[in-house]
Amino acid sequence: MRKTLAISFALKNTYRVNSILYSIKQIPLIKKLLPDTLYKVRGLKILANILSVLWEVISVFIGKLLYFITMICGIGLLYEKLPAEQVYLHILLFLTVIGAYMNTGIFNPSRDKYYAMILMRMNAREYTLINYGYAILKVIIGFLPFSIWFGMARNVPIWFNLLLPLSIAGMKLTFSGYSLWDYEKNGKLFNENGIHKNLWLFAGLLLAAAYGLPAIGIALPSAVTMTVMIAFIPTGAVASRKIIQFPYYREINQLLLAQMLSQMDAAKQVAKTATEKTISADRSITSRRKGFEYLNELFIKRHQKILWKSTKKITAVCCFLICGILLGMYLEPELKESANELILNWLPYFVFIMYMINRGTGFTRALFMNCDHSLLTYSFYKKPGFVLKLFQIRLREIMKINAVPAIVIGAGLALILFVSGGTDNPLNYAVLFVSILCMSLFFSIHYLTVYYLLQPYNAATEMKSGSYQLVLSGTYFVCFMMMRVKMPLLVFGLVCIGFCVLYSIVASILVYRFAPKTFKLRS
Repeated sequence: MRKTLAISFALKNTYRVNSILYSIKQIPLIKKLLPDTLYKVRGLKILANILSVLWEVISVFIGKLLYFITMICGIGLLYEKLPAEQVYLHILLFLTVIGAYMNTGIFNPSRDKYYAMILMRMNAREYTLINYGYAILKVIIGFLPFSIWFGMARNVPIWFNLLLPLSIAGMKLTFSGYSLWDYEKNGKLFNENGIHKNLWLFAGLLLAAAYGLPAIGIALPSAVTMTVMIAFIPTGAVASRKIIQFPYYREINQLLLAQMLSQMDAAKQVAKTATEKTISADRSITSRRKGFEYLNELFIKRHQKILWKSTKKITAVCCFLICGILLGMYLEPELKESANELILNWLPYFVFIMYMINRGTGFTRALFMNCDHSLLTYSFYKKPGFVLKLFQIRLREIMKINAVPAIVIGAGLALILFVSGGTDNPLNYAVLFVSILCMSLFFSIHYLTVYYLLQPYNAATEMKSGSYQLVLSGTYFVCFMMMRVKMPLLVFGLVCIGFCVLYSIVASILVYRFAPKTFKLRS
């Protein structure tokens, strides 16, 4: 058992260390300072091991902290009419049920399991139980400080805060134990990476109950919620016996890993086929333009479905939602005050919305997959003048694509503000509309700039840039945290407009100076 534990951790740590070293090697400013024999340098390997251990410790807590801040407490702030304790426990119960089967740990086929049990022929039962036990222990330890902290802030009894991590672990154990029993009795194997549509529907209903019921003033009584959650502690203890005694771990892991490999192959084929279907093969499509304008116009015309289809759908949904809000305020006049307060003080929230609907990553991915991955093999395509010219043309196109829903959202918000009671300062209407357009402009420039400065793909269209992924993750995190910022519309709007103008200038300078060197195929 100890040997299995040591090998398991060594395997995961080696995989993580190599990933860290590879990511360090991809950082533009320091990659030239590092030797090609990076993986043999003892000092760097020690540093990577330290970072790996730190990340293992941090990962126990950081995900749980973000979970409480955003999914439970952050959204819970919107339901001010209900007691904070009742809303907190209500949302927590439904989300915990979803997590019990969406994130089991034991039915998750992964690369490390493939290496350990298939390639290295490790004892499947020992390996599974050790890793699953470690995962459950991380759940308990990770949730404990935050369940106490956030629970006490909402006047939840301390005894329940202490038992909550055991309850969450109990739910996971209960579902895992039931799934193993179902496999023994009926031969049905659960795979959390291939969840059946009925379970996705069930998750949607649970999410609707978690967030929809409090929105209409309904939440489960605190006593009921706590009773239900505490009941999963003994059921989890009973289920752990089935988990320990289950005799077919090698069999189910072989099936899960076989499904994983076949799903990966099928996903690649489906993605390729889907992409081919969305590209027009109409040979009559042509252009009267010349040079890169000719190339760009042909690309846009032949990729209309990829580039514009989702934008049109997003725009239609935005129109529908705006009309729905206007109709709701007409039928329920008391909603006007809330809508007016939301727009005048929570404009930063729309940064995340504009982040979610922008087509930057889809546009750059389509550019590479269907154009640049071939043309970057030619030397003329990488000449500084050509790189900058094509960048300008593409920026114009992506701004068009992102501007359509932005115009609808900006005009719609201004109309909602007017209908809901308006504002004393007429400048707010203009600032609101322009700031939404500037957010759209920012994401258009940002993603195209990052693509040109950190071109992440190799000739096989595989992403090979850790720094590119880091920038995308950082962008998501910043936009996500903007949802918690409360600032007057005029102040934030002017700051947003000024920042977008400044960013545009800086991005243009960076592309002009560095893109001719960085816009190339990854090795």
